[in-house]
Amino acid sequence: MAELADIFRDWRNYLPEILSDVQHHAVQDICNCRTPEIEGGVIYSCPKCGEAHFIWKSCGNRNCPKCGNDKITDWLAKQREEILPVDYYMVTFTLPAELRLLCQCHPVSIYNLFFSTASLALKELALDKRFLGAKIGMMGTLHTWRRNGEFHPHIHFLVPGGGVSKDGSYWIYPKNRDFLVPVKPLMMLFRGKFRAGFDKLELPEVIPCSTWNKDWVVHCKSVGSGMSSFKYLATYMQRVFISNNRLENYDGDNVTFRYKDSASKQIVRRTMPALAFILMFLKHILPAGFMKTRYYGVLAGVNKNKRKQIRIMLLTSRVQPPAEPQVFAKRTVICRKCGTTMNTIIFGARGPPANVAEYA
Repeated sequence: MAELADIFRDWRNYLPEILSDVQHHAVQDICNCRTPEIEGGVIYSCPKCGEAHFIWKSCGNRNCPKCGNDKITDWLAKQREEILPVDYYMVTFTLPAELRLLCQCHPVSIYNLFFSTASLALKELALDKRFLGAKIGMMGTLHTWRRNGEFHPHIHFLVPGGGVSKDGSYWIYPKNRDFLVPVKPLMMLFRGKFRAGFDKLELPEVIPCSTWNKDWVVHCKSVGSGMSSFKYLATYMQRVFISNNRLENYDGDNVTFRYKDSASKQIVRRTMPALAFILMFLKHILPAGFMKTRYYGVLAGVNKNKRKQIRIMLLTSRVQPPAEPQVFAKRTVICRKCGTTMNTIIFGARGPPANVAEYA
C-alpha cells in the first residue's frame, strides 16, 4: 500500500518554488524517513529464533506520519505523574472563515493571539463565581484542518473539572458534572478579546464588520477522567493531517483517502490530484519553532509543585473514584519469521551488516 512518502517522492520536483523553508524541509524529511538517506539505524534481534533485522532511523519531523505514535506514547507516559484525579473537559475554539486567509498570511501573529485570547477568556469566565469561581488550568493544542483536509484552524483545550479556590486552600468542583462553563458567554468574551487584540496588530487586511457580530463556534464537552482524557487529547497533539493507514489508493496521478464525516458519522472517501493533495497537506505545516501545544494556569510548567499539592488535596478529599492505571506500550518490532517481539541490540548502527536484512 502506498504511503505519504511515496506520493511526495513522485511529485516533489513539481512543487512550486514559493513554498517556505519549513515546508521544503518537511517534504525532504518525510521522503527520507526510515531510508538510507538518514544515516544510521537500529539492529534488532529475536530472542526466540535468533533472526536479526535492521531499521533505518526516523526523521523526527513533527509533520511526518511515521514519527507521531512514539511521541504520543512518551507524552502519555509523562502525564501519569501529572494527571489530576478529576473529570476532564474538552473546550474547542474555532476561528470564523473570514480569518482563515489571515492565518495563512500571518500565522505566528494570528495563532499567538488565538491562544492568548481563548485561554484568557476561559480562565476569566471560570473565575466568575456564578459559574465556577476558581482558578483553572488547561493545556491547548492547535489544529488547522477538518477531517477532509480543508483548512479550518481551531484549538482544543483539555481542562480539569474544577479549579483551586482563590485563596488556594481547596478544590472547587463544577456544580454539574456534565457542565464546566456556559459556551455562549465564553464565545462572546473570546470574540471581544480577539477583536481587541486584532486591532492592536495593525495588519493591512480588512475584516468584514459582520465577522465581529456573528456567533463564533465554541464547544465544551466532558471527555472522562484519568488517562482516557489525556489519550483523547494526545491524538490531537501529535496527529498530522493524514496518517498512512487512511490512504486507500494512489495510482501515480490521483490520491484517494478516507475520513469520518463529523455530521453523518459515516466513512467518506475523497479523491483528488496528487499535487493538489500535497499542497493541501503543506498548508497545515506550522512555522518553524511554533509551539502548537501550550499549558496554562495550574497545568503550566512553573506550577509543578503546586500540582503535587493539589493531587494530595484531591486524593485526601476524593469525591470521584480513582482512575484505572494504564500502561502505554511503545512501537515494537515484530520478527517476520516467528512473530515474537524483538529486542534492540545495537542502536546507532551506521547501516545493515552483510548478514542482516533490512526490515520493511
